[in-house]
Amino acid sequence: MAVFLYDDDCGFCKRMVALARDRLGARTEFAAWQDTDLDALGLTPEQTSEAAWVVYPDGRRFGGGDAVAEVLLHSRPLVRPVGRLMRLPLLRSANRLAYRWVAANRYRLPGGTASCALPQP
Repeated sequence: MAVFLYDDDCGFCKRMVALARDRLGARTEFAAWQDTDLDALGLTPEQTSEAAWVVYPDGRRFGGGDAVAEVLLHSRPLVRPVGRLMRLPLLRSANRLAYRWVAANRYRLPGGTASCALPQP
């Protein structure tokens, strides 16, 4: 089973994980990156603080919008087509762009707090 890594310091992220798990029925393990052995998954704290990640047991990793698509692919049957659509080339680009906007503005979104803001470069 894949593991979805999220930021436990972010209220918006925790809210979205609860939505995926409880409403969408995602068959994915959810873990805060802060409580995970990132070295074992081939990720760094910098990568995981900037984007959510899905990591499969075989080592495949998907970050950002691609991680969201992977979670949707393993959710309730009515949601899976959305995940498949998000993987199509043109929609993948739009998905990645939308994810970057949400990530940059997550502290402004429902459930977000000042601690949700991404570190400035």
